[in-house]
Amino acid sequence: MSDASTSSPIAPVIDELWERRAELSPQDDEARHLVIGAVDLLDAGVARTARLVDGELEVDERARRAILLAFKLLGMARSQVGDFHHQDRVPLKNSFEGVRVVPGAIARWGSYLAPGVVLMPSFTNIGAYVDENTMVDTWATVGSCAQIGKNVHLSGGVGVGGVLEPPNAVPVVVEDDALVGSRAMLVEGARVGRGAVVGAGVILSASIPVIDVETGEELARGRIPDWCVAVSGTRQREFPGGTFGLPCVLVIKRLEPGQRHDKAALNEVLREHGVNT
Repeated sequence: MSDASTSSPIAPVIDELWERRAELSPQDDEARHLVIGAVDLLDAGVARTARLVDGELEVDERARRAILLAFKLLGMARSQVGDFHHQDRVPLKNSFEGVRVVPGAIARWGSYLAPGVVLMPSFTNIGAYVDENTMVDTWATVGSCAQIGKNVHLSGGVGVGGVLEPPNAVPVVVEDDALVGSRAMLVEGARVGRGAVVGAGVILSASIPVIDVETGEELARGRIPDWCVAVSGTRQREFPGGTFGLPCVLVIKRLEPGQRHDKAALNEVLREHGVNT
């Protein structure tokens, strides 16, 4: 992970405000105006909290600082949507060009939704970036600063963790063409590779090992490779108190680049490995 702040479209004045953040309050009109302008760039997709460059994640710390400053500089405000009343510092997003937003979906200002995105009743937090033709299905959550690629399907109840603090924490990334199964949890800088199929209920964090079942090799921690099918599993470890199963993620099939599983084919793969569908 590298810091992309030097090439950020957000003005360096945000760094100056960050250095004296302890002095700031909602009464600082000039600072508030500058921070709102910075978060507006995130909302429009001009700026991003993170992006992949040649396979490496670049994080724009200045963008993340702008979001944290917004929490400090924006006053509490009441709003109403139908019969629902809200009181918060961060307003709801109001720009949805080319996006389908089903009633019950919530996206906060400062998140970006590309054309073709579909939001079922779900939650997308500030700083998140959701790319073209991605489906955020019912009760899925896209956390702060999470980066979701093109043609991704986040199935019902998927939890993509957010990250604003501590400094230098790594956002969750789901790359293009991935499918994340129902109730999977991706947190603490987890990364799902391009075209990967993540089974229902998988828990992936930066500390969870990812293992190839064909070789027994531990491939990485917190990172599911491109073009594979991955499911949850356990591996046995000896401790002074006994033998216990620790969670891991198992890569059970490699796909050809560009190969997409239809549901019947995916279910067959899971049945072959004794995984409940």
